[in-house]
Amino acid sequence: MLFRSTTAPSAQTIALVDAYNDPSAEEDLKVYDEEFHLPACTTANSCFTKVNENGKASPLPETEGGWAVEISLDIEVAHATCQNCHVVLVEARDASYDSLEAAEETAATRLGATEISNSWAGGEPITDSAAFNHPGIAITAAAGDDGYLNWQSQSLEARGTVGYPASSPHVVAVGGTRLSLTTEGAWAGETVWNGDGATGGGCSERFAAPPWQQELSDWSPVGCESKRAVADISADADPYTGVAVYDSVADGEGKVLNWVSIGGTSLASPLIASTFALAGGAGGVEYPARTLYEHETKAPGSLHDVESGSNGECSKSYNHKTGLSGCTALQEADNSCSGKAICLAGTGYDGPSGVGTPNGVDAFEPPGATVKETQLIEFTSSPPGSVTVGGSTYSVAAKASSGLPVSFSSGTPSVCSLEGSTVSFSATGTCTIDANQAGNSEYDAAPQVQQSFAVKETQLIEFTSSPPGSVT
Repeated sequence: MLFRSTTAPSAQTIALVDAYNDPSAEEDLKVYDEEFHLPACTTANSCFTKVNENGKASPLPETEGGWAVEISLDIEVAHATCQNCHVVLVEARDASYDSLEAAEETAATRLGATEISNSWAGGEPITDSAAFNHPGIAITAAAGDDGYLNWQSQSLEARGTVGYPASSPHVVAVGGTRLSLTTEGAWAGETVWNGDGATGGGCSERFAAPPWQQELSDWSPVGCESKRAVADISADADPYTGVAVYDSVADGEGKVLNWVSIGGTSLASPLIASTFALAGGAGGVEYPARTLYEHETKAPGSLHDVESGSNGECSKSYNHKTGLSGCTALQEADNSCSGKAICLAGTGYDGPSGVGTPNGVDAFEPPGATVKETQLIEFTSSPPGSVTVGGSTYSVAAKASSGLPVSFSSGTPSVCSLEGSTVSFSATGTCTIDANQAGNSEYDAAPQVQQSFAVKETQLIEFTSSPPGSVT
């Protein structure tokens, strides 16, 4: 995820919903910003705000070391990604659904959040909570870190289930990848994260798939039928390719981490929420996951398609040096989902990676106009082999991949001219014919293509010597 800019085009407020209190959140963010030369994000300059689940500055919840690290990850990643965004930390009283959903509702209705990130997951409730149904807000939720249907979970009760709120059809469910970069720091490739942890996902047991999933041309091979599939999109989550985080709060054993490398879909969720902020928010789209699916269909270049890997179960230990799974992707998928796309990556949509990962912010940009298909033009007539001034005309032909009609014009009117598709020649030189297709409500204008060839004068030869009268 490399962006042209780290500033949002308009005022955006990213809310991070977490449990318990991180008493050093602002101080740790200051250390982080100074280390990476980021603009200060403090309460004093109105960039950073910390409140309880009711939106009040006090009383704040009790401190819990594990959640403090999570909080540092969330706010530091959000600020690093969108450096002019307002960052709001909403601390729930505890890790119960009641408290976390109260914090969610506060972020959506009282704090002006344009994006909300949830780096936590639990079991699916019987009904979807209204706390996650706020049209016009980009709400992201981590798919989890225990693999397909939580096969790695230490809780036997959790195994065989997909995580919530990621399975809510009203949120953007975020999976995780293992990211590779070139030596220059450019994107080199991504695979599904599996090994030391694994991205979550699977088919919901409770909720129906939203229309933008069921309308995918490759939806049937996913294997969820009419049920919601997790994930929608993904981002870097492998701790071996994760990010540096600073946290100074002691954990339950009294250990202070300070600088530490962290991954997980807890990283991927604020990355995606912040990317929506860089694109200007939901842009009036009720459920902005739809925007991602529209771009996957009509502008696939706006996303990196993750085509390899699986989040399925592996019976072998992972490589502790590399963090990689001890199984092949096919072995993992065969073990878990009978090789279906819900746990096996491939071309197009799949469960572990969703529609892919961001290639810049284009796939997130609010569609001020309808997202359109791209089209290309191809000449179907070959240029004439020999052309002379005032000589035979040439009928040019071309087709657009959209099937829409192509128009022609002369790029060198002093040499050749057109009437419809008929080319006439008036002077020597290079004749260049331009082919264009302006597009319509469904297609972008096609890139112009050209065909060029030489135009020459005719000439005659005359003998200037007379043949001899008698030759022997």
